[in-house]
Amino acid sequence: MRADLLRLLAYARPHARRLALGGALAVAGSGAALALPVMAEHAVRAFAEHRSPAPALLLLTGVVLAGAALTATGTYLLCRTGEDVVLGARERLVARMLRLDVASVDRLSPGDLLTRATGDTTLLRTVLSRSLVDTATGALTLVGTVVLMGVTDAVLLGATVLALVVVGAVLGLLAPRIRRAQSEAQEAVGEMGARLDRALQSFRTVKANGAEGREHAAVAFAARRARDRGLTVARWTSVSDVATHASVQLAFLCVLGVGGARVASGALDVASLVAFLLYVFYLVGPLGQLTEGWIGLTGGLAAVGRLAEVADLPGERPGPASAGAVAVRGGLGVTFTDVVLRYPGDDRPPAHDGVTFAAPPHGITALVGPSGAGKSTVFALLERFYDHGSGRVTVGGRDIRGWPLTDLRAALGYVEQDAPVLAGTLRENLRYAAPDASEEEVREALVRTRLDDLVDRLPAGLDTPVGHRGVLLSGGERQRVALARALLGRPRLLLLDEVTSHLDAVNEQRLREVVRDLADDATVLVIAHRLSTVVDADTIVVLENGRVRAQGTHADLLERDALYAELAATQLVAAATRE
Repeated sequence: MRADLLRLLAYARPHARRLALGGALAVAGSGAALALPVMAEHAVRAFAEHRSPAPALLLLTGVVLAGAALTATGTYLLCRTGEDVVLGARERLVARMLRLDVASVDRLSPGDLLTRATGDTTLLRTVLSRSLVDTATGALTLVGTVVLMGVTDAVLLGATVLALVVVGAVLGLLAPRIRRAQSEAQEAVGEMGARLDRALQSFRTVKANGAEGREHAAVAFAARRARDRGLTVARWTSVSDVATHASVQLAFLCVLGVGGARVASGALDVASLVAFLLYVFYLVGPLGQLTEGWIGLTGGLAAVGRLAEVADLPGERPGPASAGAVAVRGGLGVTFTDVVLRYPGDDRPPAHDGVTFAAPPHGITALVGPSGAGKSTVFALLERFYDHGSGRVTVGGRDIRGWPLTDLRAALGYVEQDAPVLAGTLRENLRYAAPDASEEEVREALVRTRLDDLVDRLPAGLDTPVGHRGVLLSGGERQRVALARALLGRPRLLLLDEVTSHLDAVNEQRLREVVRDLADDATVLVIAHRLSTVVDADTIVVLENGRVRAQGTHADLLERDALYAELAATQLVAAATRE
């Protein structure tokens, strides 16, 4: 808890002055109310002594108005500061999320991360703009009330102390339970977000398989679990509220009994008893503030802990880009030497178990092999989504770990198998890797990937929205958009993960011509499942069970490698005949 409190204060530190000012005004507004029983006592005495109560009532009105103005101003400053804190927390959290390494994100749920960036950060606003101030205001007001009670009558103060002891004991017992329950409730909300995100990300698959009911049941189960955790919080919170009010009522009864006896004996006048009873009633406010502030604070600390979990995850260190690195052209040869990689938390055999091969600085190198052979892992290592455990990977003759990550990825173009297209316009998608690309460069990429006809047909041309994940485009169009996007980045090493899988024979032939043209001044690595792609390759690397079993040309491998001959006769030929 102490660590989370320090993190919370770190969020507030840049706004300390405004928080202090807003808190001081709020405390002053609450403190002004302490004058009410004193003014009431003077008014009662004026009535008893047959004097005009007008001065006391006017002063009382002024105090009320001043207190209201101070409280309103302080509350606005605190709310504004809370919004600024939330903004800063969200910006830092999103920046951190986008810099996490791929292995960390693969183990997490996007829905839960989204909940942390929205719901958990919102709790920071509550805890800073209300909970901390409520706790401080309640504590200071409580101290002031107790002091004034002691000045009014020390004997009656002793009867009131019982209420404070009861409230303190109850809060001490309930605080750990409330904190644990709030943390579990926030985790349950994150789980619900994760389940809903899964359904929405696979929306068409859900509908195609008639799984709406099952997905609804899964999300509803998570929602009920979140409700149950929320009820646990409500239950403990209710107990603390009841204890607070009950202790005040107990104090009132004690003061009424003892005070009445003291008035009857002449040891206390009626005006002092009225003032003291007002102080007792006034205890409800600061005690309630203390309780609510503490409960809110525990919830905020639970949120801070969840945000810290993301901050503590391993992140990438991109490093500064080297001057002029992006302007350098020419292919980048690739070598793998005895590379071993085991995915974190995976008990299966290594994805790469001594992989060794070389791809020359120019030309096309194809990676083939059965499913699970380690083909996509080659690309993951080259993009440094994962780091190999042993062995050596070089790019352009330089150890890949010696490349600044910014330079490495600027030199690479990566077209994934599912060719993801982002929500937005076609122009935004094309310029995603090269935001400064000129209109001429965009048009050239469109022509090379045979997308110019598509742009001419679209109602708003390049400014036409493509829908969520490019749903308004066909599979082949998405692949060509992804390739055009990669081309605009002018890569020196182009990674193509089965980019022709959704293309018809005519467009595949055209795309192969584009790739062949690129191979003249760049290195092209392609994961291939089609015979046509393999035949065009200058070098073919055959992978099996995380190892390289053969390397050569199509004709050579047909003669000397049984697995390749089988793939060419079955998988590769079958892929070619599905045109």
